[in-house]
Amino acid sequence: MTERHGNDYGTAPEADQNRFMKGVIYIFRRSRVASVGLFIVLIMVLVALLAPYLAPHDPVAVDLSIRRIPPGSEGHLLGTDHMGRDLLSRIIWGSRVSLQVGIVAVGIGIFAGTTLGLIAGFYRGTVEAAIMRVIDIMICFPTLLLALAIIAVLGPHMTNTMIAVGVTFTPRFARIVRASVLSIRESEYVESARAVGMNNLRILTRHVFPNALSGMIVFATLSVGSAILIEASLSFLGLGVPPPAPTWGNIVADGRRFLLPSPWISITPGLVIMFTVLGFNFFGDGLRDALDPRLRGERQAQ
Repeated sequence: MTERHGNDYGTAPEADQNRFMKGVIYIFRRSRVASVGLFIVLIMVLVALLAPYLAPHDPVAVDLSIRRIPPGSEGHLLGTDHMGRDLLSRIIWGSRVSLQVGIVAVGIGIFAGTTLGLIAGFYRGTVEAAIMRVIDIMICFPTLLLALAIIAVLGPHMTNTMIAVGVTFTPRFARIVRASVLSIRESEYVESARAVGMNNLRILTRHVFPNALSGMIVFATLSVGSAILIEASLSFLGLGVPPPAPTWGNIVADGRRFLLPSPWISITPGLVIMFTVLGFNFFGDGLRDALDPRLRGERQAQ
């Protein structure tokens, strides 16, 4: 029996995959917002990867003789903080922490949320009720408050921050995947797979999971920006990655006492956070348009 369906990119023929890639390229060429988002994301990733080569100074080196010098003075492009540490170097190295926490935390949320969503949506009944009640309880808590509670139990550490942020995204991914699975499990190709004797695990991995990917990919891209904001908030409160490791959140926190005499200490990393989050949001919007079947239909009509 030949299996073919429009949304199954995992088992689609090579021609369908080529059309899909052309659709993605078309969206990013047509949409300036999506292109700008992709550009910002690529720049931030490159900065994080090349931090040892791009940072002009040691990000944790203290020199009290050059405390809070303004941008452009004495070889410090963005100035220094209250301990004489080069602000540009700290922001560059901080990008590593923020992006790593954001990407790994979303990965944790994807793994846990997808697993729960697949099980709840496919098996239904008592299993679904038990999983969804736990998910509902988790979603009732504000995201930052839930992350703070987890950090309070585990302690401030980079790994614990990733876990805490990842747990906050788990219920959202679970609900998205479950909603997709509820419609996919009733489709004809799943019924055909059951009819030929395919077991539930193979149906989940070969047919259900690939078809639930599109919405999850878009939400994952958008969630990285949110995860970066949560990590920055935790670091700002002193519950994220402990000093002296530079993160965007604790750089902003270091400068809050000097907003009037030295505003650049907090404003500069704050702007970096803003543009990074905007970049991931613009990039996610572009992916959403590329994966929207209605837009693909319009492109084919053209």
